[in-house]
Amino acid sequence: MMSHALGLVGKSGFGREVMPLAESNFREVSSDGSIWYLDHDLTEPQFGGIVVMTEQEFVRQEFTKKYFNVAIADHAVRMKVAVKLEGLGCIPFAIAADNSIVLDRVDIGVGSILCSFTHITSDVKIGKYFHGNIYSYIAHDCVIGDYVTFAPRVSCNGNIHIHDNAYIGTGAVIKQGTPTNPLIIGEGAIVGMGAIVTKNVAPYTTVVGNPARPIERR
Repeated sequence: MMSHALGLVGKSGFGREVMPLAESNFREVSSDGSIWYLDHDLTEPQFGGIVVMTEQEFVRQEFTKKYFNVAIADHAVRMKVAVKLEGLGCIPFAIAADNSIVLDRVDIGVGSILCSFTHITSDVKIGKYFHGNIYSYIAHDCVIGDYVTFAPRVSCNGNIHIHDNAYIGTGAVIKQGTPTNPLIIGEGAIVGMGAIVTKNVAPYTTVVGNPARPIERR
């Protein structure tokens, strides 16, 4: 039986951006372990020398430990894949760029991805399978739920609570809350690209603009 393997789920643009980070991190765990993309689309059998296989094929491989991460932005797909692979005995593997910064008293759940130049300051709690894309930051006393996605350059200032499954678009800025009145982004909410969020966002609501306002239903 071979030793260790890492499967990165998703070979789209984000998966290909994350793979070099995954390789670097995984080599610290297993210098001779195997690394694959996991995807249902096998029309291109490899990228950059990395072989593509299905999740089913990965699970059937004989390794002492099988690690995985999910480089898919859609929270529902990410959750479905993560629950499935965990249930089959695979182990969530956190990925972080060497130049990402995490300061003191930060608690991050399993399966996170911290891309290049991300910055998390102090006294922050983040749930499982978080995605922090390039140049995003999270300031002090923030609480982030499970399966939350930050696109590039998200500015999450202090005392903000972001609930499960929220998506924060590229270049969005979220105004700082206070210890007694944190600014809240509700479960499943979507903050549009470049939005300036100054007030709470209700669950399952999409907000855009400056200041951010809900999209009117037609």
